[in-house]
Amino acid sequence: MQRLASDFLSNYIFLAIGRVGSSTDLIVQRVEFVYESDKRSHLMDLLHAQRANGVQGKQALTLVFVETKRGADSLEHWLCVNGFPATSIHGDRSQQEREYALRSFKSGNTPILVATDVAARGLDIPHVAHVVNFDLPNDIDDYVHRIGRTGRAGKTGLATAFFNESNTSLARALANLMQESNQEVPAWLSSYAARSYFGGGRNRRSGGGRFGGRDFRRDSSFNRGGGIDFYGGNSSSGYGASGGYGAGYGPGVTSAWD
Repeated sequence: MQRLASDFLSNYIFLAIGRVGSSTDLIVQRVEFVYESDKRSHLMDLLHAQRANGVQGKQALTLVFVETKRGADSLEHWLCVNGFPATSIHGDRSQQEREYALRSFKSGNTPILVATDVAARGLDIPHVAHVVNFDLPNDIDDYVHRIGRTGRAGKTGLATAFFNESNTSLARALANLMQESNQEVPAWLSSYAARSYFGGGRNRRSGGGRFGGRDFRRDSSFNRGGGIDFYGGNSSSGYGASGGYGAGYGPGVTSAWD
């Protein structure tokens, strides 16, 4: 968009609301190392803990991101079979099917929505308490947009990411983002980030240039054309602790879990 503006305007105005390309401090981020084969069982553990500590045992609105359409359909079916009402949206769904799924999710009839990145941008889904990156994206900007579905309208939210060896190219950008957002970075993630840095190889998409985060006229290459408790209570483990899943954001801060 900035390149297009520079083609037609001699002195366009660049306006950024907040810290574009970064995540809000209202979102508590947690990254967990989960082997690919263990993802479903780990998600089940999270959902059980979430339900047990919810208000009157209710499941908080949870948005689960996956990378593929087939993966979305498969995970939706698996969750339903295992007692967690879920629905899904992705690029192969008709507009009518998407709208029906969103209505069902927003109303709480199916409090778990499995989605591809079609749901990451532009959709108004209020009161999402928890975003789970079941599959991490390749681009840090996509990660920011995904977790931005929670922590909206002044309410706090929780974002959990499942990380494994297939996501190492994202490690450095993810660790940097968490540091910028005053999040606790796991030691193992810092190790992956350091290896990525010293290895020298860097996937441009994984690093995330954050094109929308700064005025590119300040970039010479453009001009050439070229200890926190995440899950509630006082337990460091974060599961089943007193205070409720998703608590611990501090006094006077409204939570999407309420």
